[in-house]
Parts: sequence; C-alpha cells; structure tokens
Amino acid sequence: MCWNFRVTQVRSVGVPPGRFQPWRPETLGLLAMIAMGASVLMTVAIGLLGPSAMVPRPPGPAWHPPYWLNAAPPPHLVVGVAAASIVLGALGLGAALSAARRGGLAGARWFLVAGCAAVGLLALLPPSGSSDHLNYAAYGRIAALGLDPYAMSAADLPHDPVAGAVEEWRTTTSVYGPAATAVQALASAVGGESVRLTVFTLALVNAAAFIGTSLLIHRFTRGDLRATLLWAANPLLIYHLAAGMHIDTLAIACVCAALVAGAYGAGRGGAGLPAYRHAGSGVLLGLGIGVKINTGLVSLGPAWELRRRPGSLALVAGAATLTVAGLYALAGRHAFDQVSAAGKMVSLATPWSLVKRWLQLVFGSGAYALWIQIGSLLLLVALAWLLFRVLRDTAGRATTVSAVMVVAWLLAAPYALPWYDGLAFALVALVPATALDGFLVARLAVLSLAYLPARAVGQPPDLWWLTEVVRKEVVPALLLALTAALLGWAVRAGALARTRRASTAPPP
Repeated sequence: MCWNFRVTQVRSVGVPPGRFQPWRPETLGLLAMIAMGASVLMTVAIGLLGPSAMVPRPPGPAWHPPYWLNAAPPPHLVVGVAAASIVLGALGLGAALSAARRGGLAGARWFLVAGCAAVGLLALLPPSGSSDHLNYAAYGRIAALGLDPYAMSAADLPHDPVAGAVEEWRTTTSVYGPAATAVQALASAVGGESVRLTVFTLALVNAAAFIGTSLLIHRFTRGDLRATLLWAANPLLIYHLAAGMHIDTLAIACVCAALVAGAYGAGRGGAGLPAYRHAGSGVLLGLGIGVKINTGLVSLGPAWELRRRPGSLALVAGAATLTVAGLYALAGRHAFDQVSAAGKMVSLATPWSLVKRWLQLVFGSGAYALWIQIGSLLLLVALAWLLFRVLRDTAGRATTVSAVMVVAWLLAAPYALPWYDGLAFALVALVPATALDGFLVARLAVLSLAYLPARAVGQPPDLWWLTEVVRKEVVPALLLALTAALLGWAVRAGALARTRRASTAPPP
C-alpha cells in the first residue's frame, strides 16, 4: 500500500540557501502540519489531565472507562490550552488547505489515518468542552427505565445516580430525535448506574460515527486531500465532535452514508442504481433526521437530483418518510415540542443576538421573535441563491444542493453552536473547492472561541469576560462581519462565474 505522503523539499531560485521562506507551499505545508498536530495534542491533553473547568467528572467506579490522570489542572490553564488549540487548529487548517491547493502538501491517507487515530484515542478519555454528554446519559437512563425523556427531565429523577449527574439543562426534556434516544438508551443499558461507563459507550459510538464518516468522505472524493483536511484531520472538528462527543456526529454519519448509498455527486440522478440502493439511501436520510431534525435539509439535495426520475425520487422519499414517521410514532407527537421551542431561541454568539437586543430596546421584551424569524429566512434565501450562482456548474448534484442549503441555514440561523458546523464541513468536503472553505474555517474558529468552554460549572469568577464580552459582544460582531464578507464574495464570484460561462459558451 502506498500512502503517497510527502512534503516536498524546499527549493529556491536566486535565494541564499538556508533562508526560511514561510510563504512557499512546501514550507507552509510543514508549518500547517506542526500547528494541526499541536492543536490535536492539546485537545488530547485536556481530556488526559482529567476533570477540570473543561472536563466534567463522570461518576462511576474507577476501573470503568474512560480514564484520566486526576491531575486537577487549574481552570485558567485548561481554558488557555483550549484557546490555543482552537487558534492553532484554525491557522494550521487554513495553511494546510492553502498548501494543498498550491501543491505543497500531499498524503491524504496519512492525514486520514492520523485523524482517525486521534479520534479513537479521545474515545478513551473523558469528553471535554461541554457537559452535553451528561444530558445524553440522562435521557438514555430515563428511556432505559421505561420512562419518557420527551416528557421527563433529569430534575424529575433527582436521586438517580445518572440523572443526578446532569449539570446544566436539568429541567429540559430531550430535544433530540428518537434515533438519538435509542442510542442513548442502549448506552444506558450497557452502563447501568455508572455514568462513566454510559458515557464511554456513547463515546465509542461517536468515534465509530466520526471514523465511518471519514472513510465515506475519503471514498466519495476518491482520496481527495482537501476533503480529508476538511473532515478527518480537521482539528476544530476533532475538538468539538470527537473530544466534545456531540450527537451531531451520528446525524452527519447517517446523511453522508445516504449520499454515498445513492451515488449522489456525479449528476447522474441515480441512473442505473438498483432499487435497494435508493431505498437504503432514504432510510439513512430518515435515520439522520431521527437523530437531529435539522439534518432534513440534506434531503433537498437528493430530491433535486432525482427530480427528473420520479420513480427513484418516490422510492427515496417514501423510505425516508416511513423511517421518520415510524420513529416519531414510537416516540409520540410531543417529541416535537422541545424542538419547536428551540426554533424560537437566539443564542448569545450569533449576530441575531445584537438584533434581538436592539429590537427589545426599541419595542420591549418579547417583540423580537417574529422579526428575527423573518429576517433569518430572508437571509437564508439570499445566501442560498448567491452560493448557487457560485457553484452553478455543479448545481445539478445532490451534494452541491445539500451543502449550499446547510451552509445558508447555519449562517442565517438565530441559534447556532460551534459543533453544528460539522454538518457543513462534511458536505462542503464533497463539492468543488472555493473560498467558502476559508470562510467556514474562520467562522468555526471565531464561534469556538465564544464557547470556552460551553459549560458554566467550575468557571472562576475572573473569567466572566469570556461570556459577557467575548460571547455576547465580540463574537457576534465578528460573525456579522464574516457573513457580510461572504455575501460580498458570493456576489463577485457569482458574477465572475457567469461571465466565464458566457465567454466559453459556443456561438449561437
């Protein structure tokens, strides 16, 4: 097996030997690898050091996995290491994408193996960055006890050893789909009363989903280095989805598997595929929606590509609809209640939080919801249309349609958290390279710095400014500027693409 890994030796013409030239593609590639490697090692170190301001302590017998060193690192140290991991990861990833585009970096399989190895190692360590995994364990515990996690919260079982470990959102019922609840219930059946073992079981599923997605993307793109960098070896996604162990990883794995099963991407509209491939693709799309309902946006891609093949479209749509309907029939209609409520929320780090405060100042509290929803929808439509103009040459493909809609939704959504962006990276990895890659890296880096960490427990009082200044003021303004810059780029790039197509079109 040839991994074809290389960093080309630096050569210069007319430059004295030994002079360091960081702008050369080969040198840039080397620096990128160092930065990305350091970022991942820092992420691993946070979990390895054990419970801290970044790492909740999962109760359970000491011999149960995951394992750590019990070093009790101070809050300022682990938060500083996390910040450095994010900054180095973003800079390294941006440099790696640039170097790969200019021929200064190669070896997609090496990056694939390295990324998957890091994810596997992190599964053995306690999750970091947030306490969401404790909520997952509690919802699974409630379901495993024969109760309803869509009607009961951790606060309803205060003396339960698993539900009692929840730190935040104690009174919130599950916002996740029935497929996610089934996985959480299975983990609870394995872990029993041990939060530690329950979390470890969830971590194994999460790692398998991340690695599986990495292999699917590698196969779908025929070993493209850029695609591997955007997902498998992406330090920011490793930080959030692997170390953070968010359920989004499982939803992404399902929809990526659906795209591969349907052979979407060649613009063939599924021509020549056997019926079971279309049915399987629909089931996988339904499972993804059954994990997190917003992944339903991905289904717009296959629907568009199959629009001229009604039989295939009906098979995919029917399988997806039956899967979703079956899952929610088991869970009950009230499973949508928390999702519906969450759809009206505005997270602190999005630009819409600035709009919310302005509207409240002018019109009073509670008067902002409808205006923000309308504004978000208009922005989504504008972004989607502009991005389609840029990617028009591949706009007939399901992957392009799905990627455009997901990116537009993420940038327009009033409620967004850093790990939500994983879905965008997975889909953008499947479409041609554009400057959108850089915008996504910058956005995720900025949004990640807003949630250092995404956990309120154990934070020292003198770090109040991370929430009150960085999350509430600085990051929304930066994301607003990034969104405006993306809009400007999309307008110019779309116009250039149209001019280029007109100049190469055959004469009438």
